[in-house]
Order: sequence, then structure tokens, then C-alpha cells
Amino acid sequence: MPLEADVLAAFPAEVQIPARLVADSVAASSQDVPRILVVLDDDPTGTQSVANLPVLTRWEPADFAWAFAHEIEGQRPRAVYVLTNTRSLDPAEAAARNEEVVRNALTAAAAAADNPGSGLRLSFVSRSDSTLRGHYPLEPDVIAATVAAVSGEATDGVVIVPAFPDAGRVTIGGVHYMRGTGVDAGKLTPVAETEFAKDASFGFANSEMAKYVEEKSQGRFAADSVIVLDLNIIRAGAATDGTSADPQRSAKAIADAIGAATESTPIVADIVTENDLRALALGLEEAERRGKKLLYRVGPPFVRARIGQEIRSELSGAEAYAGNTPSEAGGLIVVGSHVGVTTRQLKVLTEQHGAARIVEIDVEKLLGANAADHLDQTVDTVVAALHGGDVIVHTSRLLIKTDDAAESLRIARTVSAAVVAVVNRTLKTFPPRFVIAKGGITSSDVAAHGLEIRHGIVRGPMLPGIVSLWEPVDGPAKGIPYIVFAGNVGDDESLAQVTRKLSNTF
Repeated sequence: MPLEADVLAAFPAEVQIPARLVADSVAASSQDVPRILVVLDDDPTGTQSVANLPVLTRWEPADFAWAFAHEIEGQRPRAVYVLTNTRSLDPAEAAARNEEVVRNALTAAAAAADNPGSGLRLSFVSRSDSTLRGHYPLEPDVIAATVAAVSGEATDGVVIVPAFPDAGRVTIGGVHYMRGTGVDAGKLTPVAETEFAKDASFGFANSEMAKYVEEKSQGRFAADSVIVLDLNIIRAGAATDGTSADPQRSAKAIADAIGAATESTPIVADIVTENDLRALALGLEEAERRGKKLLYRVGPPFVRARIGQEIRSELSGAEAYAGNTPSEAGGLIVVGSHVGVTTRQLKVLTEQHGAARIVEIDVEKLLGANAADHLDQTVDTVVAALHGGDVIVHTSRLLIKTDDAAESLRIARTVSAAVVAVVNRTLKTFPPRFVIAKGGITSSDVAAHGLEIRHGIVRGPMLPGIVSLWEPVDGPAKGIPYIVFAGNVGDDESLAQVTRKLSNTF
């Protein structure tokens, strides 16, 4: 494993860029017609890097109309998240959902334009996994095709930015890496050498992003056709030979490099820090000012940087309940993810939180003839235990795998449906103090179906840069803090730390 310091030694130092500089640039371009980023989030964990933005789990035009007009702290949103959950769908279903979301968003924007002074300009973000799992290039392809069909606007480039520095995912020299932790701190592992690359549905073989694009597009985009914005371009404004750093030099270099993009040319970007993301945002703003039509395939922090939002400090327990009176019931922690870090986090939580009741959903029983009885027993146990304190519900840790991707998805859906049923029936019997959902698909299904959240507000992160708190604004879970906790983020203590903030028995 190479050392990050050694890999970075070949590139300039980062350029310090305040979020306000990006925000002012975005505001200047939105003076005549406000622009909103519509973020199609293939699981709900994309919200963990932003704060005070609307999130939708339904996408009828009326839902978009609510989100586009909803003011938070006196301002209309620069971005709106739509929980598509397409990472849990097969390709045909994912394509249909992307098309429906884009069409409905454009319909709502057109309706807003019919009201004087209410015009909107939409840009689309396909938010996906920082470890490269998901429906690529299908999703950006469908978004581009739908925009062209509805508005006649062709996409020049698809900007691919999987980096998530807060969670240890960085791209350097066109190669995507995971940062090591513990004894491996300071070391980089190419992402294709991690467990995530072996995903049953979305596995891949290449860490070099241009080659990843060629692999996933099955040669439609050759590696040498991909525009690579390496750190020499992203940091072109770095101070040299006595000159002062100049963010606008970076912006010009990025826009110049994108100039050749046409017909959805893939564009990949090196990112190591928040300043790199802000430099990229300025460059993209300049490229669009010059007339380039872009859409984005990105990891979680891109949107924060793209709209010039400051990094929100982690929420305290008191802030998590701000404006709402906490229930005296216990909290519900639901764990569905099977990646290694989740299993370790669950182990730490159960060891430290001796007062919590642990309830296991047996996956083998869910796939058997007596699944309904097992669910009934699980719900009864959870409801009874919530009267006395927190309850940890987890699926059995033995992952049932198959070489058939479609069968893997079917099993995942069966398990997720059971988790949703437990949460929903519990909510309507004895509402918990809070709900934490661990795992991307788990978080999505619990939000949309378990808690029946249609509209929510992303309030901010529960840990620095990661783990999102949603406030449901309607439905049976209104006022109950909902924590979206990706399966692949945090250290071994993180789940316990978040639970401790919210619990009244831990």
C-alpha cells in the first residue's frame, strides 16, 4: 500500500478556497433564474455531507413543487435530494425510476415558470457510492437522454467525482483509493482491492477511474477518451515562485480542460480535500458559464461544495431534538448492512450498551415457510422492549450469497421488506424515541416505508462529515429524529457514539 504523502508529493499544494467564494459565484449565476440541483440519490446516505436541504422519498410533481418552494432559514434551497433507492433495483427498474424522477422534476420546474418571478433552472446530480458501486453508466445515461427528450438540451460531459475525504475515499492521479485507519493510517489502498469491489451486484476490477469507466461502459467510452482533471489542474492556482494562490487560475484551468467535452464525455476529477472540491466547483461554474451542459455522478460531499455550503459541525444530542419533545420510549437501532465495518460497529455497540435489548431477525427463517410467524414474534419482542429502553434490531450476520446477481437482489429485498415491516408495525404500536438505520438500502426502505417519510429536512451530520439526521415533516414519524448511517463509514466506535447522543438509557 503506498503512503498518501508519497503519492501527493508529485502534485501542488491545495488552494485554500472559502465556501463563501463558491456560494457567491453560484448566486451570481442564479440572479436572473434560480438554479436548483436535483440530486437523485441511489441510497439515502448521500445526504450525510449537507445540512438544511429538503429530501423527498416520493417524486410526484407536487412533491417537487413543495421542495422547490420550501424555505429554510429564509432561503429557497440550492439543492433538493430525491431518495430513488435505485442501488436496490435491477437495471431496468433503475432506468425507469431515473426517467420518472427527471421528467417529474422538469414538469414541476416548468409549472413554476408559469408564475411570474418563479422560473427555475435545474441541473441533475446522480449521487452514488464513494466505493464505486451502483448503476453506472446506466443512470447518467438515462438522465441525459431524458433531459434531451424533454428539453432538447444535450449533455456535453458527465463529471465523475466519487471522492469522500471525510470517509477516507480520495482520488489522486486518476486512481481512486481508500485511506487506511489504525495501524494502516497514512496508507492508501486502491479501491478495487477492497471488499467493496467484490460486491455481488456491482463488483469491478479497476481503481484507475478512466479504466473503470471503460470497464463499466463495456468499451463504449475508451479509457483514453476520458478527460482526467488531476491535481495539477485542480490545484493550478497554487502559489508558485513567490506568487500568491489564485482560485480563479484553478477555475480557468478546469474549464479549459472540460472545453473539449461533447456527447456525455466522461470527466473524472482528483479530489483529496474540501478545498479541491471547492476548486472543482468554481471550475464547473466557469465551464457552465461558457455554455457547457454538464451532469454529475458523485459521492456525498460534492453537492455541499458545489453549492458553496459550509461544512456543518456535528449535531449535539440537544440539537437533534431541537423543536421536538423527546419520547420517553427507548430508541430503535436497525442494522441491515453486512460490510465488515458495520459488523464491528454492532459488536462495539452491543458490548458498551448493556441496557439495550438485542433482537435478531433470522434471515434463514425469513426465506423459509414460517416467515410471517418469525416477523410477528420479532415485532412483539421489539415493542415490549422499547418500554424499558433502547432496542437493537439486526439481521443475522451470516450473509447468504449467490453468484446470480438477480437472486442476490431478491434476497436483499426480502430481508429489507422484513426490516421495514418491523419498523412500521412498531412505529404504529409504540413510537420510539429515535430511529437509527445502518446500511444504505436499509436506510432507504426504513425512511420511505418503515417510517412513511414523504418530505423531510436534512438537518446535518451526527459525526464530523458523516451520518445524516433527517427531521420528518409529515407522516406518522413527524418529529422523531431519523439517523441515516451508511454501512461503510465511520470507525468501530461510531455507531455507539451516535446512539449515546440520542439515548436516555446509554
